[in-house]
Amino acid sequence: MAYLIRVSIPDVPGSLGDLAEAFGLAGANIKSVDIVHTSPDGMVTDDIVVELPTGTMIDAVITASAEVEGVEVDSIRPFTGRVDRRGQVQMLARVAQVSKNRSNALSELVNLMPRTMTSSWAVVLQNVGDGMERVAASDAAPSDDGSRPPVIELDGPRVLDAESEPWVPEGWGLLDTALAVAPLTGTDLVLVVGRVGGPDYLASEVTHVGDLGAIIGAMLR
Repeated sequence: MAYLIRVSIPDVPGSLGDLAEAFGLAGANIKSVDIVHTSPDGMVTDDIVVELPTGTMIDAVITASAEVEGVEVDSIRPFTGRVDRRGQVQMLARVAQVSKNRSNALSELVNLMPRTMTSSWAVVLQNVGDGMERVAASDAAPSDDGSRPPVIELDGPRVLDAESEPWVPEGWGLLDTALAVAPLTGTDLVLVVGRVGGPDYLASEVTHVGDLGAIIGAMLR
């Protein structure tokens, strides 16, 4: 069983090594590590995917983390795949190759974006004048309930709050799903990404989604 663990660790030499050693002693095999955010208070937020052998409980990893000085576990959730943000280059290349066919380009985008942003699903909405209409969605995205949200006015990427924004389809917020939205700059399209069970998208991640949206928007104009 694999898990995605988001941890905050001191930004000092040896901290990640100490955590990796603790994980190993608990029986966890680290599959990938991604630095998500570096804060000015001397802490780094990492997303770590670990694989546990049959019979080993995730509690053992939590206990091991607590024994490393300065480490804080922000969240843990089951995870399929690995964190590989280098895959964003491949995603952009795939979208660029089919950019003259908008439908194919959006299909590539929603299928590859979740893996590159440690997310569960992605949806693209299009402004059709009297509202927003779903035009592409990854396989794991919530089913289309047929609703047509009002036109979304976006100055840039931001977090979506399913509870306080009534236009958000009910299915998007189920199971404590974290949401972020970004315009595909220069087009009539909006990208939404969801992370089932969290953790919430950090400001640096939202900015990253926005940057990708700007690049892809330029390809599709």
